[in-house]
Formats: sequence, structure tokens, C-alpha cells
Amino acid sequence: MRKIAFTTLAALGAMALPAAAQAQSNEDPKVETYVGASAGIHDLGTGLPDDDGGIYGIVAGVDVPVGKTFFVGAEGNYHIGDGRIDSEYGIAARAGVRVGETGKIFVRGGYQEVDFDLGGLVVPAVVGFDDTDGDYLVGAGVEFGLGDTPVRFRAGIDTIAFDTTRATVGVLYAF
Repeated sequence: MRKIAFTTLAALGAMALPAAAQAQSNEDPKVETYVGASAGIHDLGTGLPDDDGGIYGIVAGVDVPVGKTFFVGAEGNYHIGDGRIDSEYGIAARAGVRVGETGKIFVRGGYQEVDFDLGGLVVPAVVGFDDTDGDYLVGAGVEFGLGDTPVRFRAGIDTIAFDTTRATVGVLYAF
């Protein structure tokens, strides 16, 4: 399923890349900061029943233009979860291309820490047992604006060490 999701996202990105070659606005892009709400599902990939759960949280970041089309940036996130995830947080670097006036396609890489809810898994929770784990995160996503407003919509898919899969959607406010 992870391969299908990554392949689908890559195909969507490949279809949108020719649009990046179209004439951009005469204005030079500016540094953008953003903050927003995010929700999704995080599948832990253990193969055990109910090893996934919803995640709900915030994201914040900054994108710096590198020319008229490309950008680089950094982003942080914090989510609370239901199911097998109590919470998670992380930071990632981003790189991508602008598509049209308000669209972006990006890839990201960073680190994500996850606090698990081990209560319902096969191994009973033990007092004092470290139920957190973290590893590298890689992913990709798209964003698009709502007309001339600072509101943006986003969809992304990430993996933590190619063991878990996170699919998220969100609403951003760009400054």
C-alpha cells in the first residue's frame, strides 16, 4: 500500500511539473512563513490489528525562494493521536517547485519522534518502559492556495524509516 501511495503522489507531481514551466507572476517570490492545522492517519505497519490511528495537530514553517520557481524551507509539527499513538513531533527540511500562482509540490526529510500507546498491543505496558521511538522521516506533498487569500490547502504522505506510513491533509495560513 505504501508503494501505491508514493507512486500515486509521484505521478501527480510529474503531471504538475510542466505547469511550473509556464510563465510565473512578474513579482519575485517572497519568503513565506505559515502555520496551520493538520489531520490524518498514521499506520505503524506492525501487522497487528488496530496498529493505526488518527493524528491531529499543528504545523509551522518557512519557505525561502531560490529563484522564481524553486524554494527550500523548514517545518515543524506536533500531533496528538488516538489509537496506538499518544503524540508525535518532528522537524523537516523541504524543497520544491512552485506551480502556477499558488501551488507547490515538495519533498521533505527530517526527524520524527513518536510516543506510542502500548496499552492495547500484545506486550502489556510496563511502568517506566520507554514507549517512544524516533527515526528519519521522508515524504512528499502538494499545496494549493485559495485564490488571492493567504489560505492554503495541503496533502502529504510520509514514512518514518520506511516502517510506518502517515497520510495527512491540512489548512495553512501563510504570512
